[in-house]
Amino acid sequence: MPKLISDLAIMLLTAGVVAVAFKRLKLPLVLGYILAGFLVGPYMPWFFTVADKASIETWSEIGIIVLMFSLGLEFNLHKLASVGTTAIITALTEVLGMLAVGYLAGQALGWSMMDSIFLGGMLSMSSTTIIIKAFDELGVRQEGFAQLVFGTLVIEDIAGIFMMIILSTVSVSKNISGGALALQLGMLVLYLALWLILGIYILPTLLRKAEQYMNDETLLLASLGVCFGMVLLADALGFSSALGAFLAGSLLAGTVHAERVEHLTGSVKDLFGSIFFLSVGMLIDPSMILKYIVPILILTAVTIVGKLIISSTGVLLSGQSLSKAIRCGCSLAQIGEFAFIIASLGMSLGVIADYIYPIVVSVSVITTLTTPFFIKNSEAIYRLVRNLLPAKLAKRLERQDDSETREPDKDSDWMRFLRRYVKVTALYGVLMAGVTLLAQFVLAPLLGHTPLQEQMVNYLCAGVCLVGVALFIRPMLDLHSTEFTTLWVKSIGNRVPLITLTALRYVLIVFIVFLPLQALLGIGGWWLLGVLAVLIFVVERSGWMSSAYISAEARFMANFNERSLQRGEEGTEWLDEKLFVQTLTASEAQAGKSLKQLDWGNRFSVNVVQIRRGKKRLFMPSANAEVHALDRLLLVGRSEDLRSLRLSLELDEDEELPTLRAFTETQQEGDAGGFYATVIPVERDSELSGKSIRSCGLREKYDCMVLGLQRDKLPILQPDVNMTIQNGDLVWILGTRRMAEKLLAGGFSEE
Repeated sequence: MPKLISDLAIMLLTAGVVAVAFKRLKLPLVLGYILAGFLVGPYMPWFFTVADKASIETWSEIGIIVLMFSLGLEFNLHKLASVGTTAIITALTEVLGMLAVGYLAGQALGWSMMDSIFLGGMLSMSSTTIIIKAFDELGVRQEGFAQLVFGTLVIEDIAGIFMMIILSTVSVSKNISGGALALQLGMLVLYLALWLILGIYILPTLLRKAEQYMNDETLLLASLGVCFGMVLLADALGFSSALGAFLAGSLLAGTVHAERVEHLTGSVKDLFGSIFFLSVGMLIDPSMILKYIVPILILTAVTIVGKLIISSTGVLLSGQSLSKAIRCGCSLAQIGEFAFIIASLGMSLGVIADYIYPIVVSVSVITTLTTPFFIKNSEAIYRLVRNLLPAKLAKRLERQDDSETREPDKDSDWMRFLRRYVKVTALYGVLMAGVTLLAQFVLAPLLGHTPLQEQMVNYLCAGVCLVGVALFIRPMLDLHSTEFTTLWVKSIGNRVPLITLTALRYVLIVFIVFLPLQALLGIGGWWLLGVLAVLIFVVERSGWMSSAYISAEARFMANFNERSLQRGEEGTEWLDEKLFVQTLTASEAQAGKSLKQLDWGNRFSVNVVQIRRGKKRLFMPSANAEVHALDRLLLVGRSEDLRSLRLSLELDEDEELPTLRAFTETQQEGDAGGFYATVIPVERDSELSGKSIRSCGLREKYDCMVLGLQRDKLPILQPDVNMTIQNGDLVWILGTRRMAEKLLAGGFSEE
C-alpha cells in the first residue's frame, strides 16, 4: 500500500477525533487541526507518525490554493465598494501599523531583517475564521461594530494578497532598489487590473452560454478548473499561486453561480484546508517552543496590545466613536490562517528561520483563545480607556460619528466629479496601457514565429495599439458625463480646472500610444506627439468606433452586475421610473433657434419630447424644429441631467419632478395623443436586431423615442445613438397612443 494512503488514514482519523472533541468543548476547529497535526508529526514519537512528508507538503500547497480560492469566493468588487471609507482607513492603519510594530519587535529580538519583515506581515493580518466564530458564539454578528469589522477584514484580505507579492519580490531580489520595487508594483497593479477586467468580460459570458449543461458535477469541475488554470497563469506571469486562486474565486464571486460554487467546493475546501492546518501542526517542535517561550510571550503581548491600540486608532481616524473603536480593536486583536500562509511562503522561499513557524503558531493559538475574552469584555475595556483619557478628549471622541465627516462632501459636485475622474482615468488608462503591452510583449513575439517579416509584424502590432487605444478614447475623456457638465454650467470659474484635468488625460493618452510606437516603429520626436494629439481630438469628436465600444461596455457591465441583477426582481426593469419629466417655458434667448442649435441632447442628455404652442402640440419634434418665445417645452431625462440643464438656464435647482411613469399614467386614459411608454422585445428575426439606434428607423417610422434598453437584466438609460440593438434586448420607447397602433400594425409586439 502506498505510504500516502496510510498517512492520510492516520491524519484524517486523528483529525476527526480531535475535531469532535473540540466541537464538544466549543473551541475553534483550526486549533484542533493544528493539535492533530502535532500528534501525527515527527516531534510526537509516541503516536503514529506520517512517513511520506513530500506528498503531504504537496497536499498542503493544494490546501493553500483552495483556501485562497474560497476566500476569493467570499469577496467581489461590489463588496469592496460597499465596505466604506471607515473600513478602508481602519484596515490600512492596522496593516501598516502592525507591519512597523512587527518589524521593530523582530529587530529588538535580534532577528534578521528578512525575518523581521515577514514577522510584521504575519502580525498585521487578523483571522476572519476566528472572528466570525467568536461573533456567532457571543451573538453580536449583526451589531454595527461587527459589520465594520467584516468590512475591515475584506480590505485586509486584499492587503494580504499584495503583501505576499511584495514579500516574494523582496525575497527573490534582496538588493532591489526602491524605484525598481515601485516599478514592479506598478506593473503588478496594471496586470492585475487588466486581468480582472478581461476576466469579468469573458468568464461570466462563457458560463452563461454553457448554463444549460451546468449541473453540480460539471460546475464543480469547471470551477476548480478555473481555479487551477488561474494558478498556472499566475505562475507563468511570475505571480504566486495564492494570487491566482484568489483572483479565480473573486471572478466567480460576481457571477450568478457564486452560491452554488461556494456550496459545491465547500467539502473540497474543508478537506484540503484541514490538511493544510494539519501540516502546520506537524511543524511544531515542543523543544523549540520551550526554547523560544520568551519571544512567544513577547510577541503575543505585542500582537494583542498593538492590534488593539492601532486598530482602535484607525477606527477613530475614520471618524467613529471611541466606544465603537474599542470594540473593533478588541475583535481584531489576534492572528490566524493568513499568518500561516505567509510563514509557509517564507519557508518555501528559504528566507526565514525555521524557529519562526512554531513561534507564530504558538502566538496564533494563544491569541485565538484570548479573542472571545476581549470581545466579551470590550465594554469594560472601553470604560477603562475613557477614564484614563482627559475628560475633554474622551467627550470629543465619544461624539464622533462617521456621518459627520462624510456629510459635508455628500452633495459636493466637485467631490463627485473628482471621484469619477480618478476612477475613469484609472480604468481606461489601464485598458489602454494593457492593449499596448499585449501588442508589444505578447502579440509581437507570437507573430515573430510566423513567416511574416519583422517590419510587417511591427506595423501590425502598431496598428493593434492604435485601434485598441482609439476604442477607449471617448469614454476616457468623459466629456459628456453629468458631473463634468454640471460643473461646466454651474460656474465659469470651474472651466479652467476642468480644461486642465481634461488636458492631463490627453497627455496620458498621447504617451500611452507614443511609447509603443517608438519601440515598434523606431519613430519619435515632438512632431509625433503633436500628430497623436490631433488624432486623439479627431477620434473623440467623430465618435469613431463608439458603437463597438458601447456594445463591449454593455456586456462588461452586465457581467460585472450579473449577481446583483439576478438578485433583483424578475422581469422587466421599469426604466420609466428612472426618468423624470421637466416643463420649461422658452425664453427670448432660445426663441428662433432649432432644437439642433440648442443641442440639449448632446450637452445634457435631455430630450425634448413635446413643444406646446398655445393649443397646438408637436409630439417628438425633429432636430430642425424651431422654438418660439413662450413655447412650453416638455423634456425627459435623468434627474441629475435635468438639474444640469436648469443650472445652465439659471433656474431653480431643487424643483420636484414627476417620474415619466407617473406623468404618462395621468394622460393615457381618453387621450389618443397622450404620451405612452412601452417595451419592444427584440427577437432574432426582428428588423431592429443588429441595427444601431440611429439607423433602426423607430423615430422616423413610428414617431417615438428610444428611452433605453434592458440587456441581460442590465438597464441602460438613454443609450448612445450608435449603440447596436441585439437579439434578446428589451427596447423601451416613448410615443403616443397612435404610435402604439402603428407599432402593432408594423408587426411589433409589446412586452
